[in-house]
Amino acid sequence: MSNSIYRHVNPHSTLSRPLGTVIAVQANFYQVRLDQLSEVVNYESSFDLLCTRRTRLMKVGQKVMVGDRVVIEEPDYQDRQGVIAQVLPRKTELSRPPVANADQILVVFALENPPLDPWQLSRFLVKAESTSLSLCLCLNKLDLIVEENRKKWQKRIEQWGYNPSFVSLIDYQGLEDLNTRLQGKITILAGPSGVGKSSLINILIPEVYQRVSKVSGKLHKGRHTTRHVELFELPGGGLLADTPGFNQPDIDCCPQELVLYFPETKRQLKTGNCQFNDCLHRGEPDCIINDDWERYEHYLTFLKEAIDRKEIRNKIGEQESNLKLKIKTSGQKHYEPKLESKKYRIPSRRDKHQTLQELYNQQSLAEITHRDEDL
Repeated sequence: MSNSIYRHVNPHSTLSRPLGTVIAVQANFYQVRLDQLSEVVNYESSFDLLCTRRTRLMKVGQKVMVGDRVVIEEPDYQDRQGVIAQVLPRKTELSRPPVANADQILVVFALENPPLDPWQLSRFLVKAESTSLSLCLCLNKLDLIVEENRKKWQKRIEQWGYNPSFVSLIDYQGLEDLNTRLQGKITILAGPSGVGKSSLINILIPEVYQRVSKVSGKLHKGRHTTRHVELFELPGGGLLADTPGFNQPDIDCCPQELVLYFPETKRQLKTGNCQFNDCLHRGEPDCIINDDWERYEHYLTFLKEAIDRKEIRNKIGEQESNLKLKIKTSGQKHYEPKLESKKYRIPSRRDKHQTLQELYNQQSLAEITHRDEDL
């Protein structure tokens, strides 16, 4: 067998407990990419095991996420199976997308087709900044614009506080610089649909087959092609997390913290402090944040959204919620009033029977009481 990369070892051997990284999760199965093992020798490509997890991990509520470093027991190298016995402490953890131990976020946008929307880009950047991970910005489809426009975008975004990588997947411009930024790190890939995220993975990791949808000519948007979070190994080292696409990430943060997610305002905050500790930087007295920067309107819009979300949470916390959360197919969330359950709910036959039984019992008890009183 030309692909024989393992020794004939006891599948239930406990001589070693190999370590690995979870690269994919689906249902209750986990694909784990193993580190170098003493039992597994002379393999050039990666070696994966399809694993379940110990029942005790489920009992204690230990979730296993993509990116987790795990300890494997009962490795079966012949059938490539194993059991996750332990999840090592995480250095970072995100709930959306669910990825552990990530180092940075790579935000990918297209310069054209679809045209670059500063508001949408700003929303993605703010959401990425809120994770406290390092941030890289990649602007794709460089071949569709002229050099003058590229310089304008570069100058504009540098004023925002970012140093973008301009790439073209058609003629491979800028990919070497981008690759350097990704080496040796776990990177989360984010961005709206249709900007070339899956195509970028195909080029950075040629052996990975991705189903790429064509961009709609009418809407200038692509169809979502990624369904589950999965880590792909870069040829030069590092892992790239392809995450399910979403068009409008939520600005879900404390209103007072939002100012920290704009590099422009962080620079201004280094010069001193505002007069009020709870300053929202909307022109309050002695506020050190001025309004002469391009994304100030973005900040005010996102701030209102964060305040509205906080007020909804407070109302829900003070009283029983009269609102229910609805999630559209696009991923957008909104709240709408709940129907009054007593007014609109049709009583079940069981409830009717119980009510009649209670009336019967009450009537019987009254008759017995009345009879005793007569005696």
